[in-house]
Amino acid sequence: MTEFDYRTQLVALGASLYARGYSVGGAGNISLVLPDGSVMATPTNSCLGRLSAPDIAITDMDGNHISGAAPTKELPLHLAVYRAKPGCKAVVHLHSTYVTALSCLSGLDPDNALRPFTPYYVMKVGRLPVVPYYRPGAAELGAEATKIAGSVNAFLLANHGSVVCGPSLVEAVNSAEELEETAKLYFLLLSSGQSIRYLSEKDTAGLAPAKAEPT
Repeated sequence: MTEFDYRTQLVALGASLYARGYSVGGAGNISLVLPDGSVMATPTNSCLGRLSAPDIAITDMDGNHISGAAPTKELPLHLAVYRAKPGCKAVVHLHSTYVTALSCLSGLDPDNALRPFTPYYVMKVGRLPVVPYYRPGAAELGAEATKIAGSVNAFLLANHGSVVCGPSLVEAVNSAEELEETAKLYFLLLSSGQSIRYLSEKDTAGLAPAKAEPT
């Protein structure tokens, strides 16, 4: 793929997420690592539904601006994930409704906020730790991500939303969508008053999420 292809893909997937309510207004941001090692990211204060390919920001892995508009203020968080998980080539950060609602609950298990109850959640996400609350763009978010990102495919930012990574932008978006759907199912099941049948270790044997290997 050329740089133009990556820009086009990012714009199209951002629009798809926005059209289905996974992002509203200027919320959420996306980045990916280009083959030359530079980073492509959505611009600061941009709307995922109205991205312009020429405005997409390009930086180096240290966050130094190369071209395009200024990158999202959450870029340091994305870069921390890339450094902690070399096989990760894309990061999707969303404020989608059900995942953000989940992130606002008190008493979440910081090591795994959402126990598995569908096989697809296991295969796409696996475990969902929680980063303590810090204001958006805070340096502490990157430090916290560094501690956990190497061993997981996704994590929650308390009272904020989700961060999902993948070996490609398409895979990261797919996993982010699966996480949102699982959170939606979780709240629907809770509201039904019925007990959730969580999957046992036996149920999940062999369903471990695919790991992105460093390249």
